[in-house]
Amino acid sequence: MTATFAPAAPHPAGSATAGPRSALGVSFRGLGRSFGEGTARRTVLRDIDFDVVPGELVAILGPSGCGKSTLLRAVAGLDAPSAGEVLIDGTAVEGIDGRCAVAFQEPRLMPWQSVRRNVALGLPHGTGKAEGDARVDELIDLVELGAHASHRPREISGGMAQRASLARALARRPGVLLLDEPFGALDALTRLKMQDLLLEVRRVAPATVLLVTHDVDEALQLADRILVLGRTPDREGATISEVLTVPGERPRDRASAELARMRSALLESLGVDSHRH
Repeated sequence: MTATFAPAAPHPAGSATAGPRSALGVSFRGLGRSFGEGTARRTVLRDIDFDVVPGELVAILGPSGCGKSTLLRAVAGLDAPSAGEVLIDGTAVEGIDGRCAVAFQEPRLMPWQSVRRNVALGLPHGTGKAEGDARVDELIDLVELGAHASHRPREISGGMAQRASLARALARRPGVLLLDEPFGALDALTRLKMQDLLLEVRRVAPATVLLVTHDVDEALQLADRILVLGRTPDREGATISEVLTVPGERPRDRASAELARMRSALLESLGVDSHRH
């Protein structure tokens, strides 16, 4: 998993690490994104209208190429919309937004740095040494990497590298955490463990979470709501085709009959024969 994050935005006077310490709401208003010009113009997203409640975990599902990652990039300010806008805590996103942290799929930890130093790279600019050291210690303990803090990335497993990436993304205390297929490259058992870790991280470090995944079961385990993107009837881009609320407290029973019914319905809406899975 690549843990990348927006460069630290300037913070209010009085604290080098001031910034979001609570979850922030995210709103999409008529969001659209197209690429290219003229006859080569290609629309990826159209008419996205949606509100994410502060502290909510929303999973985003949809077929490959339907704009799920583009949606996350718009929230982070890494990609400007062609139409509409994204708002965080009621303020329009204009350029890279330091209230967000983004974690992508491929791990890109600095290979010459220790796990500890990689986590410290996420600290806001101007953080004092004592405060920074304490924050890094807190995060390394949270993701259970204390015994590996001095190791280089080549000396740890893929799951450990993802834990370090997640800790680095959390270092700035983001109000919004954006996760793009963070567990997609892991084996099944490690993936389940990382899902449990994410729930624990959210309990200790509250943030609004937008999670892109291709795994319906992962979405059902983790999300408060699931947003399904689908192609528009004219095939010109994707928009929201369905929003589902997932019942039950987490951790959820993976063998639940209710979740099994939702799984079948989601697979069908994604064009997959659920009887084959």
